[in-house]
Amino acid sequence: MVVQCTNEVSNENLEISALADDCSRMRKRRSSERIKLLKEKIQQEEEQQQQQKKKNQDKVSHAPPKTNNKKKPKLEEEEEEEDPTSPAAAAGPHSDHVDDASSDIVPTERSASASVTETLREFNKYYLHLVQEEEKRCGKQEDHKKNKVSKASKAKKEGDIAVDEAKRGSKRPDLKAITKMRETSSVLNPTKSFGSIPGIEVGHQFFSRAEMVVLGFHSHWLNGIDFIGQGRRPDLVGYKLPLAISIVLSGQYEDDLDNFEEIVYTGQGGNNLLGDKRQIKDQVMKLGNLGLKNCMEQAVPVRVVRGHKCTNSYVGKVYTYDGLYKVVNYWAEKGVSGFTVYKFRLKRLEGQPPLTTNQVHYTRSRAPNSIAEIRGLVCTDITGGQEDIPIPATNLVDDAPVAPTGFTYHKDMKFAKNIRLPPTASGCSCQGICTDPRVCACAKLNGSDFPYVHRDGGRLIEPKAVVFECNPNCGCGPGCVNRISQRGLKYRLEVFRTPNRGWGVRSWDYIPSGAPICEYIGRLTKTDDIDSASGNSYIFDIDCLQTMKGLDGRERRLRDVSLPVNLHKDDDKTSDSIPEFCIDAGSTGNVARFINHSCQPNLFVQCILSSHHDIKLARVVLIAADNIPPLKELTYDYGYALDSVVGPDGNIKQMPCYCGAADCRKRLF
Repeated sequence: MVVQCTNEVSNENLEISALADDCSRMRKRRSSERIKLLKEKIQQEEEQQQQQKKKNQDKVSHAPPKTNNKKKPKLEEEEEEEDPTSPAAAAGPHSDHVDDASSDIVPTERSASASVTETLREFNKYYLHLVQEEEKRCGKQEDHKKNKVSKASKAKKEGDIAVDEAKRGSKRPDLKAITKMRETSSVLNPTKSFGSIPGIEVGHQFFSRAEMVVLGFHSHWLNGIDFIGQGRRPDLVGYKLPLAISIVLSGQYEDDLDNFEEIVYTGQGGNNLLGDKRQIKDQVMKLGNLGLKNCMEQAVPVRVVRGHKCTNSYVGKVYTYDGLYKVVNYWAEKGVSGFTVYKFRLKRLEGQPPLTTNQVHYTRSRAPNSIAEIRGLVCTDITGGQEDIPIPATNLVDDAPVAPTGFTYHKDMKFAKNIRLPPTASGCSCQGICTDPRVCACAKLNGSDFPYVHRDGGRLIEPKAVVFECNPNCGCGPGCVNRISQRGLKYRLEVFRTPNRGWGVRSWDYIPSGAPICEYIGRLTKTDDIDSASGNSYIFDIDCLQTMKGLDGRERRLRDVSLPVNLHKDDDKTSDSIPEFCIDAGSTGNVARFINHSCQPNLFVQCILSSHHDIKLARVVLIAADNIPPLKELTYDYGYALDSVVGPDGNIKQMPCYCGAADCRKRLF
């Protein structure tokens, strides 16, 4: 079944919608104009190249002067030196409006927020690798139980092995990942400091205490008070140490009181952290408690983080940074359990963004529980029931709200008449689910290991050049860990109208890093068959082969994978530069066609082979690059190089970028 989501609206309203849609045209990677440019580069004579170069240089020479922290966009002849962040990128601009040359200004240095993002991605990579090790260990334990023999001596020996392995595995993967980050000097702010941390704004959400540790925001995964000790700190001469720098409120103490702008915080020590949280001995004025006292006496602000249980979170709890507080007074009293506790009253500093959390509710990302709660609903389900989870559309932007129109929703890929898919590859001989990468034929193609972990419904450990999944000829079933991307949508998505970028997509659920979001669906066709004059902007080049070869400035992601046999046999320059196939989602497609570009995206593009092994016809799947909270817009990098798109008149086209990221390149192309 197919469906078109349409509303009865006046011509005037349709015109308004069309104008707004101009802001989200040219969705997917290097468009047909880009392909045309590449072909012309191969065929044009040296004299024509020099003429085009002179034209480009003349154009740039009239641009306003660039500031010191910006760089000029690369010209056509410099394009191969570009280092785009998306290895298999896709798509197009937010608006048909063309800025003047001042839009060439792009950042040259990475922002603090980008450093935070990269640090968390490095942590998540270590974390998922360690999760995989833990899953293997647990699998071995399960095998030991299944293979128990009746002889008491051997049973005891196997029991001892299981106990020893349990002890070795008792250290959690997140804590092991912290150790890895410290060993590789990857902790972002290793030197403790008070006040705000660059790149972490009020409202920032941490998915675990381990994330705070690797960012240098709160350096202990368990203690509620982080403080600068009494060691030598030349940069803190004149301060009385210790000094508290941050506290975490997460319900560990029975005497805590939290009233929004004011907190009564119970000091450190004396409670049963691993039991019922009750006080079991008196607290003393030292360490973190003394640090809070010194903060009060020296007017040093303290960072405050609130932790809240959240059933919608993959870790069961979220932590939110709520800003800087000052310690206004403290006292000692008998606590609920009869032991002495220290109490510290903190008040929030004025002039900060509004609170995003309170005592029991996590309000910033409070997603609807049902479609009935949605404001601005214009379509209850753009899929018409094709997906297992409905995808509503909302519009709070247009004066006369309209739904997405002009396309037909399809859950599965459509194929042009001249497309012939290769036969299904031979599969593995595993039964039920694949468990041993040493014997699984598909795992061997992925570097002799599975690319996914079971945790949180399946997560890709890290980006790869290509992922070889189990296929219809394999002996395993749909529950196999090596079929994660084949399971369809699992998160509640919403298509929503943005103020200046057309339609966008967001989730009502927490999405963990490495989780597949959706496949890019449309009509698979040959690149040569695309009409460049049609204005179709939803073209996604299947350029996995070009990415694996590192062509045209693409970032290579080979990792440990088995490359297709024909990868090194293709000497044709045209096929080297130009993807042979593409996905056209202009008139038919799925929710992926609505996902916008960002210069600092939270998704990445992953090529996956789950049937045949022809890399030129790989599936294109969007994967979460970060832990994504509810209602955060989903984005990926369309991957254009500046000055890489030429119009029918031969002139370079420019398109401004409105993603709003701290490291926005200002131009899409």
